[in-house]
Amino acid sequence: MRVAIAEDSLLLRDGLVRILTSAGMEVSAECATAPELLARVRAEPPDVVIVDIRLPPTHTDEGMRAALQIRRQQPGVGVLVLSQYLELGLATQLLGDSADGAGYLLKDRVTDVAEFVAAVRRVAGGGSAIDPQIV
Repeated sequence: MRVAIAEDSLLLRDGLVRILTSAGMEVSAECATAPELLARVRAEPPDVVIVDIRLPPTHTDEGMRAALQIRRQQPGVGVLVLSQYLELGLATQLLGDSADGAGYLLKDRVTDVAEFVAAVRRVAGGGSAIDPQIV
């Protein structure tokens, strides 16, 4: 399974890469910005992207906008958004008409590596992973 990651925190991005590669996944892109993610996904679509909701330069919703664009333009690519904060309106936009191939998890509530890896696999396979606080 191929995974692209967009996370501006080097430490968190590196941690995600280590977790996913140790679970047998191939990390095909490590990005710090939304434009970089979009370019890499267009050039070589992964099975799933993991994207921080807030990315440079404004750290508002660049990651979410990229996630929504990927969902519209490449529906075969799963999208898992990680957020520091519960953004109910943005989560609703991501899940829209269907939660198939989408996920929204709060970073601080991801406490079990096996569960996180299972969530990535579910989203890549067309399922969903939604933080219970959203439901």
